[in-house]
Amino acid sequence: LTLSLLALVMASQAPKKKPKKAKRTGEDSEQLERIDSLLWNPSMPNDDDPFSLLTGSNELEGGFLSLEEIDESEYGLEIPKPERESVKKGVKGTEKSKKRKGSDGDAGSGGEAEAGSEEKVEEEDKKVKRKKKKKKNKNKKAKEPEEDAKSAAVSNDKIDVEGDSVDEAEYYAWDELRLHPLLMKSIYRLGFKEPTPIQKACIPAAAHQGKDVIGAAETGSGKTLAFGLPILQRLLEEREKADNLLEENGEAGDKIAPRGLLRALVITPTRELALQVTDHLKEVAKGTNIRVVPIVGGMSTEKQERILKARPEIVVGTPGRLWELMSGGEIHLVELHSLSFFVLDEADRMIENGHFHELQSIIDMLPMTIGSMEGHCENTQNCVTISSFQRKKRQTFVFSATIALSADFRKKLKGGSLKSKQSMNDGFNSIETLSERAGMRANVAIVDLTNASIMADKLEESFIECREEDKDAYLYYILSVHGRGCTIVFCTSIAALRHTSSLLRILGINVWTLHAQMQQRARLKAIDRFRGSEHGILVATDVAARGLDIPGVRTVVHYQLPHSAEVYVHRSGRTARASADGCSIALICPNDTSKFAVLCKSFSKESFQQFPVEISYMPEIAKRLSLARQIDKILRNDSQENANKSWFERNAKSVELVVEDDDSEEEIVNNYKQKKASSIHLKKLQQELNMLLSRPLQPKTFSRRFLAGASVSPLLQHQFEELARQKLGDIGNSGASKRRKLVVIGQDCVEPLQALRSAGHEVCMDSKEGAEKRRNIDNLRRKRKEEKKRLRDQRRKQRKKLKGASA
Repeated sequence: LTLSLLALVMASQAPKKKPKKAKRTGEDSEQLERIDSLLWNPSMPNDDDPFSLLTGSNELEGGFLSLEEIDESEYGLEIPKPERESVKKGVKGTEKSKKRKGSDGDAGSGGEAEAGSEEKVEEEDKKVKRKKKKKKNKNKKAKEPEEDAKSAAVSNDKIDVEGDSVDEAEYYAWDELRLHPLLMKSIYRLGFKEPTPIQKACIPAAAHQGKDVIGAAETGSGKTLAFGLPILQRLLEEREKADNLLEENGEAGDKIAPRGLLRALVITPTRELALQVTDHLKEVAKGTNIRVVPIVGGMSTEKQERILKARPEIVVGTPGRLWELMSGGEIHLVELHSLSFFVLDEADRMIENGHFHELQSIIDMLPMTIGSMEGHCENTQNCVTISSFQRKKRQTFVFSATIALSADFRKKLKGGSLKSKQSMNDGFNSIETLSERAGMRANVAIVDLTNASIMADKLEESFIECREEDKDAYLYYILSVHGRGCTIVFCTSIAALRHTSSLLRILGINVWTLHAQMQQRARLKAIDRFRGSEHGILVATDVAARGLDIPGVRTVVHYQLPHSAEVYVHRSGRTARASADGCSIALICPNDTSKFAVLCKSFSKESFQQFPVEISYMPEIAKRLSLARQIDKILRNDSQENANKSWFERNAKSVELVVEDDDSEEEIVNNYKQKKASSIHLKKLQQELNMLLSRPLQPKTFSRRFLAGASVSPLLQHQFEELARQKLGDIGNSGASKRRKLVVIGQDCVEPLQALRSAGHEVCMDSKEGAEKRRNIDNLRRKRKEEKKRLRDQRRKQRKKLKGASA
C-alpha cells in the first residue's frame, strides 16, 4: 500500500495533459502496450495512472499487480527473448535511442515502435554482412602481393627450396615444357637437371595439346614422369581457373575443378611397380594438395576402402584388386564419369595370354570417347548419364619399353566403332587392340624412342657357356670373385629360386629373395633391404623384372633364360638406368642355345661378348659346392618329413582323430639311429665347409709352400697384409661372432663390368657350324652317360647271379 501511494503522489506532482479514457473493451493487447509505455515514462499524467487502468478489469480488482503477477496466457503477453548475441550487440544503439525518445515523452504507439526496431535490426545485420565482405576482399588483396612475391621468388635466378638455394640456370632445359611453378619446385628439390627424351616428347603433347599418347622407350628412361607431370599439370591448371572464377564472379568452380572425384587411374602389372609409381608421383606432387593412393593386392581391403573414402584424385593399382573393389561397389572407383586420365604402364605385360582378365572388365566400365561411343554404349554402365564434354576430355596414355604398331594404326582408330564390335569378345592380343578398347583417339601422339636393339645404350651384355649342373658354380664364381655392387639374379621358376638361394646361404653369401608366393609385407621388406645395401644380392623371379627402379644395381645375372625377348629386355633393364652403365650375364646351357640364338636375332645382334672366367678357381669352388649340395639335401629331407608329419597331425586333429604309433620298438630304434647318424653327418659336412670358407678362395696354380714361385705382386702383398690385420683383429675380438668377408688371393675383387671390359671377347652368334658342333658334343656326352649306365646295370646283374649261384 505504501509503495502504491508513493507512486500516486509522484504521478500527481508531474505536469498534466489532456486526459485519455481507458478503453474497457477487453482489448488486452492495447492495455498492456499502454502499461508498458507508462511504466517506462516517468512523466505519467495524473488521470492515466496504472491503478485506474488496472481497475477496469474484474480480475484485477483490489490492488496494484507487479509484472511478475501478470498471467501471460490471459493477456497474450510474450516477453521478448534475445535470439542472437550478434543482434544484441548490434541493437544496443537502437535500445538507447528508444529510451531517449521515451524520456522526451514522444513515445508513439507500441506496435509502430516494435516494427521500427525490427527494421533497424535488419538494417544493422545487412551492414555487418557488408563489413565482413569488405574485410574478405581486403584480405584477398593483401594476399595477392604475397602470391606475386612467391612467384617472383620462383622466377629468380636462385630459388630457396627447403632452405637450400637452387640455381635456376642449371634447370633451363625444363623451361620449354612450361610446367606449373609448384611442379618446378618439386623438380628443383629432386635435382632433375634436365628432362629425359621421352619426357621432352610426351609432356608438350599431353599437357598442352591434350592428346592421347603411346610412348615407348628403353628401361630407366623416366616414363613415370612422362605421364605423371601432364596429369598434375592439368589438375593444377583447373584449380587455378576455379580460384580465379571464385575471385572474379564469386561463383564456385566445381564444374572446372571438381573436388573429391577420381581424376586419374593408373594401372600397372605388378604390385611393386604400383607402389614405386605412387612414391614417384607423391614426391612430385608435394605441396600441391593432390592425393595419390596405391590399391594393390596382398593388403587389407578394409584399409584400402578407408583410404578411398578420403576420395583421392589419383589412384595407382593392379587390375586384380581394382576390379575386386569395383565389382564390390566401391563408390569412388565406380564413379568414372569424372575420369580425366587413364594410364596403362608396362602395357606389353598386360597383353600376355592368360593374364589380367580383370583389365578387360575395367576398360568396359570406362565411359567411351565420342569416336567409339556408338560401339560401346550398350556395355558401358555410365554411358547414358555422362555428357559428351566429359567423354571428350579423357586422355589415355599407354607406355611400355617395347612397342610394335602397324602402319595403318591411326586408320584403325578412326574406324574404331566398327572394329570394336568384332573384337568385343576377343582378348588383348596386341597393344593396338588394348589402346583401341581403352578409347584412344585418332590424333594420338606416338613416341617411339627405342633403338634397334631395344636395350639401354650403356648396357653391356655377355654370356657364359656351361652345363646345367655347373650353373651354381659359375654363379658362385661371379658373386665371390666379382661381388662388387648390387646384383640381381633372375630365375624363371620359384623352385629354381629356392634351390639357388638356399645353396648361396649355405655357402655364406647373404641373399634376399622375391617371388609371387611371398606375402606382400615380406616382398616390400626384401626390396627395402636390398635398396639399403651397398653390395646386396637379390634372387628373384620375373616379378622384379618390371619397372623396379633400384639405384646402384650394377649386374643382372640370368640364371635361367626367360621365355620371351620382352622379359629379357625388362630383366636387363634393372641395370644401366638413367644414363648409368651396367652389365648383364646370361648362363647358357646346351638346351638354351637355340633360345639364346632367337633372342639375339630379335635384337638384331650378330655377336655377343663372352664373360671372362678364370678356370683355375673352379676346382676350389666345386669342392665347396659339393659340400653345400649335400647339406642342402639333408636339410630339405628333414624339413619335408617335419612338414608331412605336421600336416598329418594337423588334419587328424581337425577331424578329431587320435593318431596312434603302430611302429614296433625296433622300427622306432632304427628311426632314432638314422636321425642321429644323419645329424652327425650333417655336422661333419658343416664343419668341413666352414673350414673351406674360412680360407680365402685360391686358384689351382697358387703354391702354399713356395709363395715366391710365381713372384709376389704388389696386390698379393697388400692382400697378405690385410689378412694379417684381420687375423689380429679376430684374435682380439674372439667373443664376437662376425661373418668374415670373402677374400680372393691373387686377384682383386672387381665389378663384372670392369672384368668384361678388360678381358671379354666377342663371339659370333649367327654361325650355324658352331651350333652344330655344340649339338654333336652334347650328343656324344649323352651317349657316354647312357653307355656308363648300361655297364653298371650289367655288373649289378652279374653280381646278383654270382650270389644266387653261391647260395
